[in-house]
Amino acid sequence: MSITRREMLKLGAGAAVACFSGVYPAVVQAKPDKKKIPLGLQLYSVRNDCGKDLPGVIEAVGKMGYEGVEFAGYHGRTAEELRKLLDDNGLKCCGTHTGLNTLTGDALKGTVEFNKTLGNKFLIVPSLPGANRASARALIDTGKLFTELAAKVKDQGMLVGYHAHGGDFKKFDGTTGWDLIFDNASADVVMQMDIGNCIGGGGDPIATLKKYPGRSATVHLKEHGGKRGAAIGEGDVDWKTVFEICETTGGTEWYVVEQEGYNVPPLDSVRQCIDNLRKMGK
Repeated sequence: MSITRREMLKLGAGAAVACFSGVYPAVVQAKPDKKKIPLGLQLYSVRNDCGKDLPGVIEAVGKMGYEGVEFAGYHGRTAEELRKLLDDNGLKCCGTHTGLNTLTGDALKGTVEFNKTLGNKFLIVPSLPGANRASARALIDTGKLFTELAAKVKDQGMLVGYHAHGGDFKKFDGTTGWDLIFDNASADVVMQMDIGNCIGGGGDPIATLKKYPGRSATVHLKEHGGKRGAAIGEGDVDWKTVFEICETTGGTEWYVVEQEGYNVPPLDSVRQCIDNLRKMGK
Protein backbone atom coordinates (compact mmCIF):
# COMPACT_ATOMS: atom_id res chain seq x y z
CA MET A 1 0.00 0.00 0.00
CA SER A 2 1.40 3.42 -1.02
CA ILE A 3 1.14 6.48 1.24
CA THR A 4 0.73 9.96 -0.23
CA ARG A 5 2.86 12.91 0.91
CA ARG A 6 -0.23 14.50 2.53
CA GLU A 7 -0.96 11.27 4.50
CA MET A 8 2.67 11.12 5.58
CA LEU A 9 2.50 14.68 6.90
CA LYS A 10 -0.69 13.84 8.81
CA LEU A 11 1.04 10.87 10.42
CA GLY A 12 3.97 13.07 11.36
CA ALA A 13 1.69 15.68 12.90
CA GLY A 14 -0.12 12.98 14.88
CA ALA A 15 3.16 11.70 16.27
CA ALA A 16 4.14 15.22 17.31
CA VAL A 17 0.82 15.73 19.09
CA ALA A 18 1.26 12.41 20.88
CA CYS A 19 4.75 13.41 21.96
CA PHE A 20 3.80 16.81 23.33
CA SER A 21 0.62 15.54 24.98
CA GLY A 22 2.54 12.87 26.87
CA VAL A 23 0.85 10.00 24.99
CA TYR A 24 3.58 7.70 23.78
CA PRO A 25 3.45 4.39 21.96
CA ALA A 26 3.32 1.36 24.28
CA VAL A 27 6.83 0.34 23.33
CA VAL A 28 8.15 3.63 24.77
CA GLN A 29 6.01 3.52 27.90
CA ALA A 30 6.76 -0.07 28.85
CA LYS A 31 8.96 -0.53 31.89
CA PRO A 32 11.56 -3.30 31.97
CA ASP A 33 10.20 -6.58 33.26
CA LYS A 34 10.77 -7.15 36.95
CA LYS A 35 13.38 -9.71 37.84
CA LYS A 36 12.00 -13.21 38.37
CA ILE A 37 13.42 -14.45 41.66
CA PRO A 38 13.35 -18.16 42.58
CA LEU A 39 11.90 -19.40 45.88
CA GLY A 40 13.98 -21.38 48.36
CA LEU A 41 13.23 -22.80 51.81
CA GLN A 42 15.39 -22.43 54.91
CA LEU A 43 15.33 -25.98 56.25
CA TYR A 44 15.37 -24.71 59.82
CA SER A 45 11.64 -24.22 59.18
CA VAL A 46 11.21 -28.02 59.20
CA ARG A 47 14.19 -28.95 61.35
CA ASN A 48 12.48 -31.66 63.40
CA ASP A 49 11.19 -33.36 60.27
CA CYS A 50 14.68 -33.15 58.75
CA GLY A 51 16.12 -34.87 61.81
CA LYS A 52 13.71 -37.77 61.34
CA ASP A 53 13.73 -38.14 57.55
CA LEU A 54 15.88 -35.71 55.60
CA PRO A 55 15.47 -37.48 52.23
CA GLY A 56 11.69 -37.46 52.66
CA VAL A 57 11.66 -33.76 53.53
CA ILE A 58 13.86 -32.82 50.56
CA GLU A 59 11.55 -34.77 48.25
CA ALA A 60 8.45 -33.12 49.72
CA VAL A 61 9.96 -29.63 49.44
CA GLY A 62 10.79 -30.19 45.78
CA LYS A 63 7.26 -31.39 45.05
CA MET A 64 5.81 -28.28 46.71
CA GLY A 65 7.51 -26.18 44.06
CA TYR A 66 10.47 -24.75 45.93
CA GLU A 67 13.51 -24.40 43.70
CA GLY A 68 16.18 -24.48 46.36
CA VAL A 69 16.97 -25.02 50.02
CA GLU A 70 19.18 -23.23 52.52
CA PHE A 71 20.81 -25.49 55.07
CA ALA A 72 21.06 -24.84 58.80
CA GLY A 73 22.88 -28.02 59.78
CA TYR A 74 23.58 -31.13 57.75
CA HIS A 75 22.04 -33.93 59.83
CA GLY A 76 25.15 -36.09 59.71
CA ARG A 77 25.39 -36.13 55.91
CA THR A 78 28.46 -35.47 53.82
CA ALA A 79 28.45 -32.76 51.18
CA GLU A 80 28.34 -35.45 48.49
CA GLU A 81 25.28 -37.08 50.08
CA LEU A 82 23.50 -33.76 50.39
CA ARG A 83 24.28 -32.82 46.80
CA LYS A 84 22.83 -36.10 45.55
CA LEU A 85 19.63 -35.51 47.53
CA LEU A 86 19.31 -32.09 45.92
CA ASP A 87 20.09 -33.29 42.41
CA ASP A 88 17.67 -36.22 42.70
CA ASN A 89 14.87 -33.77 43.53
CA GLY A 90 15.71 -30.98 41.10
CA LEU A 91 16.76 -28.57 43.86
CA LYS A 92 19.66 -26.16 44.25
CA CYS A 93 21.46 -25.07 47.39
CA CYS A 94 20.62 -21.39 47.81
CA GLY A 95 22.73 -20.92 50.93
CA THR A 96 24.11 -22.38 54.10
CA HIS A 97 23.85 -20.89 57.56
CA THR A 98 27.32 -21.45 58.87
CA GLY A 99 28.86 -20.21 62.12
CA LEU A 100 31.37 -17.39 62.10
CA ASN A 101 33.95 -19.85 63.44
CA THR A 102 33.66 -21.92 60.23
CA LEU A 103 34.80 -18.93 58.16
CA THR A 104 37.89 -18.04 60.15
CA GLY A 105 41.34 -19.55 60.46
CA ASP A 106 42.02 -23.06 59.21
CA ALA A 107 38.29 -23.90 59.14
CA LEU A 108 37.65 -21.66 56.13
CA LYS A 109 39.24 -23.98 53.58
CA GLY A 110 37.04 -26.92 54.58
CA THR A 111 33.92 -24.74 54.56
CA VAL A 112 34.67 -23.53 51.05
CA GLU A 113 35.24 -27.07 49.77
CA PHE A 114 32.05 -28.35 51.42
CA ASN A 115 30.00 -25.60 49.81
CA LYS A 116 31.62 -26.05 46.42
CA THR A 117 30.38 -29.62 46.48
CA LEU A 118 26.90 -28.41 47.40
CA GLY A 119 27.00 -25.93 44.52
CA ASN A 120 26.44 -23.09 46.98
CA LYS A 121 28.02 -19.64 46.90
CA PHE A 122 26.21 -18.00 49.83
CA LEU A 123 28.02 -18.46 53.16
CA ILE A 124 25.67 -16.80 55.62
CA VAL A 125 26.46 -16.28 59.30
CA PRO A 126 23.13 -16.82 61.11
CA SER A 127 23.98 -14.99 64.33
CA LEU A 128 26.92 -13.42 66.12
CA PRO A 129 28.72 -14.35 69.32
CA GLY A 130 27.91 -11.91 72.11
CA ALA A 131 31.33 -10.27 71.99
CA ASN A 132 30.80 -9.30 68.33
CA ARG A 133 27.68 -7.27 69.09
CA ALA A 134 28.29 -6.06 72.63
CA SER A 135 29.06 -2.46 71.67
CA ALA A 136 29.12 -0.06 68.77
CA ARG A 137 32.87 -0.58 68.46
CA ALA A 138 32.44 -4.36 68.33
CA LEU A 139 29.79 -4.07 65.61
CA ILE A 140 31.98 -1.76 63.53
CA ASP A 141 34.84 -4.24 63.85
CA THR A 142 32.49 -7.07 62.90
CA GLY A 143 31.59 -5.24 59.68
CA LYS A 144 35.28 -4.94 58.89
CA LEU A 145 35.80 -8.64 59.69
CA PHE A 146 33.04 -9.59 57.25
CA THR A 147 34.80 -7.48 54.62
CA GLU A 148 38.03 -9.42 55.16
CA LEU A 149 36.26 -12.77 54.99
CA ALA A 150 34.38 -11.78 51.83
CA ALA A 151 37.66 -10.85 50.18
CA LYS A 152 39.15 -14.25 51.05
CA VAL A 153 36.41 -16.22 49.29
CA LYS A 154 35.72 -13.88 46.38
CA ASP A 155 38.13 -15.61 44.02
CA GLN A 156 36.31 -18.87 44.81
CA GLY A 157 33.10 -17.35 43.47
CA MET A 158 31.57 -17.24 46.94
CA LEU A 159 29.96 -14.58 49.11
CA VAL A 160 29.91 -14.07 52.87
CA GLY A 161 26.82 -12.60 54.49
CA TYR A 162 24.96 -12.01 57.73
CA HIS A 163 21.36 -12.87 58.63
CA ALA A 164 19.13 -10.46 60.52
CA HIS A 165 17.72 -11.06 64.00
CA GLY A 166 15.57 -8.69 66.02
CA GLY A 167 18.45 -7.75 68.31
CA ASP A 168 20.40 -6.37 65.36
CA PHE A 169 18.06 -3.36 65.35
CA LYS A 170 18.91 -2.24 68.85
CA LYS A 171 20.26 1.30 68.68
CA PHE A 172 23.64 2.58 69.80
CA ASP A 173 23.53 6.39 70.06
CA GLY A 174 20.75 6.48 67.48
CA THR A 175 22.27 4.01 64.99
CA THR A 176 21.09 0.40 64.75
CA GLY A 177 23.54 -2.43 65.19
CA TRP A 178 22.62 -3.56 61.68
CA ASP A 179 23.69 -0.23 60.20
CA LEU A 180 26.90 -0.24 62.20
CA ILE A 181 27.78 -3.58 60.63
CA PHE A 182 26.83 -2.77 57.06
CA ASP A 183 28.07 0.81 57.04
CA ASN A 184 31.47 -0.69 57.79
CA ALA A 185 31.27 -3.75 55.52
CA SER A 186 32.09 -3.76 51.83
CA ALA A 187 29.38 -4.10 49.21
CA ASP A 188 30.56 -7.71 48.72
CA VAL A 189 29.06 -8.69 52.10
CA VAL A 190 25.52 -10.03 51.67
CA MET A 191 22.87 -8.32 53.76
CA GLN A 192 20.42 -11.19 54.39
CA MET A 193 17.43 -9.24 55.62
CA ASP A 194 14.83 -11.28 57.52
CA ILE A 195 11.62 -9.32 57.12
CA GLY A 196 9.77 -10.67 60.15
CA ASN A 197 12.79 -10.59 62.46
CA CYS A 198 13.52 -6.99 61.55
CA ILE A 199 9.99 -5.82 62.29
CA GLY A 200 9.93 -7.84 65.50
CA GLY A 201 13.09 -6.07 66.66
CA GLY A 202 11.66 -2.62 66.01
CA GLY A 203 13.39 -2.15 62.65
CA ASP A 204 12.04 -1.09 59.28
CA PRO A 205 12.95 -3.68 56.63
CA ILE A 206 11.63 -1.61 53.75
CA ALA A 207 13.69 1.45 54.69
CA THR A 208 16.73 -0.78 55.22
CA LEU A 209 16.37 -2.52 51.86
CA LYS A 210 16.16 0.90 50.22
CA LYS A 211 19.15 2.22 52.13
CA TYR A 212 21.47 -0.54 50.88
CA PRO A 213 20.66 -1.07 47.18
CA GLY A 214 22.20 -4.08 45.49
CA ARG A 215 23.26 -5.75 48.73
CA SER A 216 20.33 -8.07 49.45
CA ALA A 217 21.37 -11.07 47.35
CA THR A 218 19.22 -13.37 49.47
CA VAL A 219 16.25 -12.26 51.55
CA HIS A 220 14.36 -14.21 54.20
CA LEU A 221 10.61 -14.04 53.76
CA LYS A 222 9.00 -14.30 57.18
CA GLU A 223 5.59 -12.99 58.15
CA HIS A 224 4.92 -10.68 61.08
CA GLY A 225 1.58 -10.11 62.79
CA GLY A 226 -1.67 -11.86 62.02
CA LYS A 227 -2.82 -15.02 63.74
CA ARG A 228 -0.41 -17.28 65.59
CA GLY A 229 1.76 -19.13 63.08
CA ALA A 230 0.55 -16.99 60.17
CA ALA A 231 1.92 -18.10 56.83
CA ILE A 232 3.43 -15.56 54.45
CA GLY A 233 0.68 -13.30 53.16
CA GLU A 234 -1.53 -13.73 56.22
CA GLY A 235 -0.02 -11.07 58.47
CA ASP A 236 0.83 -7.38 58.36
CA VAL A 237 3.92 -7.26 56.11
CA ASP A 238 3.68 -5.00 53.05
CA TRP A 239 4.87 -7.73 50.70
CA LYS A 240 4.10 -5.74 47.56
CA THR A 241 6.65 -3.09 48.50
CA VAL A 242 9.21 -5.67 49.69
CA PHE A 243 9.00 -7.48 46.36
CA GLU A 244 9.15 -4.23 44.40
CA ILE A 245 12.46 -3.30 46.03
CA CYS A 246 13.99 -6.78 45.77
CA GLU A 247 13.06 -7.10 42.12
CA THR A 248 14.34 -3.68 41.07
CA THR A 249 17.11 -2.24 43.25
CA GLY A 250 17.80 -4.92 45.85
CA GLY A 251 20.03 -7.15 43.76
CA THR A 252 18.10 -10.13 45.12
CA GLU A 253 18.89 -13.56 43.65
CA TRP A 254 16.82 -15.74 46.00
CA TYR A 255 13.75 -15.39 48.17
CA VAL A 256 14.18 -17.78 51.10
CA VAL A 257 11.10 -18.72 53.10
CA GLU A 258 11.67 -19.18 56.82
CA GLN A 259 8.74 -20.18 59.00
CA GLU A 260 9.24 -20.38 62.75
CA GLY A 261 5.68 -20.27 64.09
CA TYR A 262 3.04 -22.89 63.32
CA ASN A 263 -0.66 -23.54 63.70
CA VAL A 264 -0.40 -26.66 61.52
CA PRO A 265 2.45 -29.18 61.11
CA PRO A 266 5.63 -27.48 59.81
CA LEU A 267 5.57 -29.12 56.39
CA ASP A 268 1.98 -28.03 55.90
CA SER A 269 2.92 -24.52 57.02
CA VAL A 270 5.75 -24.12 54.49
CA ARG A 271 3.45 -25.52 51.81
CA GLN A 272 0.93 -22.80 52.67
CA CYS A 273 3.69 -20.21 52.41
CA ILE A 274 4.64 -21.16 48.88
CA ASP A 275 1.00 -21.51 47.85
CA ASN A 276 0.36 -17.95 49.07
CA LEU A 277 3.47 -16.66 47.31
CA ARG A 278 2.30 -18.24 44.05
CA LYS A 279 -1.03 -16.45 44.47
CA MET A 280 1.00 -13.24 44.77
CA GLY A 281 2.64 -14.03 41.44
CA LYS A 282 5.94 -15.32 42.82
